[in-house]
Amino acid sequence: MFEFAYIWVFVLLPLPLLVFWLMPPLKQRKEALKYPTFYDVEKATGQKASSGAWVSRRNVFQWIVLSLVWIGVLAAMASPQIVGEPEMKVKTARNFVIAADISFSMANSDWQIDGERVTRWEGVKQVLGEFVEKREGDRLALVFFGTNAYLQAPLTTEHDVIEFMLEETDVGMAGQMTGIGKAIAYSMKIFEGDSLEQKVLLLLTDGQDDGRGIFPTDAAKMAHKDSIKIYTIGIGEASGRNDGLDEVTLKEISRIADGEYFLAEDPEQLQNAYNTLNELEPIEYEAEENAPVTLLFHYPLGVAMLLAFALALFRGIRKMILG
Repeated sequence: MFEFAYIWVFVLLPLPLLVFWLMPPLKQRKEALKYPTFYDVEKATGQKASSGAWVSRRNVFQWIVLSLVWIGVLAAMASPQIVGEPEMKVKTARNFVIAADISFSMANSDWQIDGERVTRWEGVKQVLGEFVEKREGDRLALVFFGTNAYLQAPLTTEHDVIEFMLEETDVGMAGQMTGIGKAIAYSMKIFEGDSLEQKVLLLLTDGQDDGRGIFPTDAAKMAHKDSIKIYTIGIGEASGRNDGLDEVTLKEISRIADGEYFLAEDPEQLQNAYNTLNELEPIEYEAEENAPVTLLFHYPLGVAMLLAFALALFRGIRKMILG
């Protein structure tokens, strides 16, 4: 909507009239030319010479232009602007670390997207990318793990970077084993020294811990002490086999760290898990509204300057013609 930021400026609109009425007229003294028979004329007419004043005729056109210039200056001072629809400002609420399993088992082609068979990792990348896009306001980091864990993208609000690094990663880049405990311990280091109180770890895996290094449940207890909430997502079939998905451990990790466990046997279930996670950890907005403003003061100011220039040019040309 259109509005003036300083509407009170228009109180000054009658100021030139007040100056005209209250200030005394400008007087200029000029010598008169007396010709030889001047005193003879005085005697003949019986009138005596006295001092006088020249009263210039009012120029209506000039007064109109000057009035328009004054209105334009006041309109510019009032700061006209167009204010857009107010929008709630997204608040940076939490640090969100995504730790994804890229061990060899994620290369299993037992998932389908749009009728085409894809690997688990391809399905995870597609759905996870959509999840990242919706987490506006969160600072996200990306950790990949297999035999070891490593940082792919540090905490950032530039989600395009996260999506790009996610797309450029493939299975096997971190080794063929599954170090869940190492992934949790490594992710905890990313949260260190940060001022945001809300810290969330999302752990995705389709296997079970390789038993090397710190145990997953011990790492979860350490994370809980640091106020880190852990959500776990099990990828693939919950077969209960020794070489398959370890749901028991993933459920225990989420229980210890005040999170929740989700099973994703296909991309649809994974999408449902992300939807639920968005509800559990909703995006927060500032109470302060942010409305875009477009300033328009240069338009009336430009018109006033053009009118003043045109008037000065007109008077100069007229003076040259009339002498």
